[in-house]
Amino acid sequence: MRVEENKSLKNYNTFGIDCKARYFVSVESINELKQVLSEKPAEELFILGGGSNMLLTGDLNSFVLHINLKGTEILKETETEVFVKAMAGENWHSFVQYCISKDFGGLENLSLIPGNIGTAPIQNIGAYGVELKDTFESCNTIEIKTLKEREFTKAECAFNYRNSIFKNEAKGKYIITSVTFRLTKKHHKTSISYGDIQKNLAEKNIEKPTIKDISEAVIAIRQSKLPDPKVLGNSGSFFKNPMIDSETFQEFRRKFPEAPFYEVSPTEFKIPAGWLIEKSGYKGQRFGDAGVHKNQALVLVNYGNATGKEIWQLAMDIQKKVKGMTGIFIEPEVNVF
Repeated sequence: MRVEENKSLKNYNTFGIDCKARYFVSVESINELKQVLSEKPAEELFILGGGSNMLLTGDLNSFVLHINLKGTEILKETETEVFVKAMAGENWHSFVQYCISKDFGGLENLSLIPGNIGTAPIQNIGAYGVELKDTFESCNTIEIKTLKEREFTKAECAFNYRNSIFKNEAKGKYIITSVTFRLTKKHHKTSISYGDIQKNLAEKNIEKPTIKDISEAVIAIRQSKLPDPKVLGNSGSFFKNPMIDSETFQEFRRKFPEAPFYEVSPTEFKIPAGWLIEKSGYKGQRFGDAGVHKNQALVLVNYGNATGKEIWQLAMDIQKKVKGMTGIFIEPEVNVF
C-alpha cells in the first residue's frame, strides 16, 4: 500500500477529467482499508470506486481512498438458486458476464453498465426493466468512523428509483466492501418487454431467448447508443428520468401530446429525460470539448480536454432550457464534486 501525492485522476474517472488528488492510496484488502480509516479523519477522505458515476470539477484537496478489493465467491446454492458474493473492486460488467457463463440468471439486462460492484447498490443501478434491487441479497460494509463491519439487508437499503439509504441517511458513513446476489439456476425470470430488446431478438429469429441471448441483445443496444468511455469520456446517463405527479403530467401532455411516458402508478408518471433534452435542441450539440452525444441525449461527453466545470455548466444550461420549455426539472444522476 503506497500513498502518492498530487496523483492524476484522469484514469480513475470515466469522464477522463484530468484533476489531481492531494493524496491517493489504493487498498486491496479489508485490513488495508481499516488501516487507512484508522489513520485518517472521515472528513479528509474521498472514497473512489470505479469512477463511473461522478464528475470532478476541480482538484481534490483530500485523501483519495481507492477501493480495489477483488474476489468472487459462491456462498451457497440450492437446486434453483445460487448466492454469489463479489468484492467491491470487481468490475460490474465482468461480474455479470461471469454469472452468465455459469448460467446464473437475473443480471443479464444490466450488462455493459460501467463501474464497479461496490458503487452499484448506492444508486440502485438499472436498465431495460431491471434494477439491482431485484437480485440484491445483502451487502457488507465498514462504518468509516468506528471501523465496525455491518451487513445491510435488502430492506435496510431502502432501495428506490436510482436511490438507496447510501444516498440519504447513510451517505458518507459507510464503505461497501462486498455485495451478495441471489440469482436463479433454472426457470430464469427474464425481462424482455422493452421494444429495443424485442426488436434485437426478432432480428435474430430468437423466440425463446436464453439469458446469454438477452445479455448480447442489451450489449448490442448499448453499444449502438452509448459511447465507450475508453474512447469518448462520459459517465453514462447524466440525468435521471423525472417522475411527475398527475397534475403536472396532464399539463405536460397538453403541451406535448407526442411525448413518450411510463405510468408508474395512477398518480405518478416517468418522462424520458433523453426526450426532454432532445426536444430542447441539445442532442448532438458540442461546446468546445464538452457536448451531448449524437445518439443519446442523456449522455454528456468529453471530446478530449473538457474540464469538469465546462461539462457541469453544460448540464446546468440543459436543466434551465428543459425547465423553461417543459416545466419539468431534470436532476443529475451522477455525483458532482
